[in-house]
Amino acid sequence: MDDHRNDSYAASDNGRLKQALNPWRISAWGLALLLLALPAIAMSYTPQVRWDETDFLVMGLMLGGTGLAAEWLVRRSPNPWSRAAGVVSLLTVFLTIWANLAVGMIGSEDNPFNLLFAGVPIIAFIGSAMARFKPLGMAISHGAAAAAQAGIAAMGAQIDARGGTFSALFAGLWLIAAVLYWLAASRAEGAATSSR
Repeated sequence: MDDHRNDSYAASDNGRLKQALNPWRISAWGLALLLLALPAIAMSYTPQVRWDETDFLVMGLMLGGTGLAAEWLVRRSPNPWSRAAGVVSLLTVFLTIWANLAVGMIGSEDNPFNLLFAGVPIIAFIGSAMARFKPLGMAISHGAAAAAQAGIAAMGAQIDARGGTFSALFAGLWLIAAVLYWLAASRAEGAATSSR
């Protein structure tokens, strides 16, 4: 009995170690640490980069929160398309917040127009929640987020053409997530049909 229990603990510990040493996981967290270290390195070489403790704290929380959410999403879904869509969606939210805090998508970071971009992830989240986080509903909600991003970018282009073009690229990221969720829904539907 004790030997069986010890074998179970050893297998569990071995599984945790294998998961902790996953090359993708190590690479992702290493990249997050590098992104956090880059401003500190740049501050040694140029006066144009000036971060204080608050900047590093906010960036650390954003990177850590995004990384933990991505890990949770990857473990939650057995569907690789759904996992990929979740990661793309999280990265898009992260990049949207980062771009707006750092330099602003339209004009400078102080331009109030940039607050409109905060509504895009909210559209994706509310739509996904209304669809009970089912892949097809999430595909539709992320498609709506892509349309909203493109619309806001088009309006912003009247103020700042370069910023409008840059922010329109984010519509493409939302669209990629929507397509990945659609593929996840198609795969789930195919699996359900074949099991009948």
